[in-house]
Amino acid sequence: MSVGKGLGGNREVPPVDLLGGAEANTGEEGGTQWKHGCLRGSELETRDAHILILVAGKIRVVIAKPGLDGHDRGAKIIARALRDAGMEVIYTGLHQTPEQIVETAIQEDADAVGISILSGAHMTLVPKILDGLRENGAEDVLVVLGGTIPNEDAAELQRQGVAAVFTPGAPTSEIVEFLRGKVPA
Repeated sequence: MSVGKGLGGNREVPPVDLLGGAEANTGEEGGTQWKHGCLRGSELETRDAHILILVAGKIRVVIAKPGLDGHDRGAKIIARALRDAGMEVIYTGLHQTPEQIVETAIQEDADAVGISILSGAHMTLVPKILDGLRENGAEDVLVVLGGTIPNEDAAELQRQGVAAVFTPGAPTSEIVEFLRGKVPA
C-alpha cells in the first residue's frame, strides 16, 4: 500500500495490525511485501480468550493510607513490588477515610486491601474498614496491614479479621507470596 503520492512521496506502510506485528520483505521486483502477524477468525477469538484469562487472573490489590498519616514511602514500595509481581494495584493516596477505602475496594472489585498505618490509629481505623467491608457484603476481600503495629494489637486485629500484619522490614517477597497463597486463583 502506497501513501503520500499526492504530496510528492511514495512511502509504503503496512496495513494496520493491532494484535501482531508487520514485517517488511523486499520482493523479487523490488517492491515491499508485508508479512502480517495479524490473527483472524478463530485464532483471534482464541487469543482474545487468553488475554481475558490473563487479565482476569491478576490479583487486584487496593493499597490504602487511612487517617492523618502522611508517610507513604512504604506503601509505594509495597505497591511497586506487588505490581512487579504481576498484580494489579490501585493506590488510594494519603488521608483516606475508612469509608473511602471500603468504597474503593468494592468499586475496584479488589481481592485484597493492604492498609499502611504508621500513625498509631490502627485500633480505630482498621476495625472500621473491616466492618465496612462486612456491611457491604465484601467480607471475602482479604485485609492485610502494614506499619508499626505492636504485637498485642496485631493479635487483636487478626482476631477481628485482618489476615496478616507486616511490620517494618518485612521482605516484599513475603507479602507477595502471602497474597498469592491466600487469594483464590
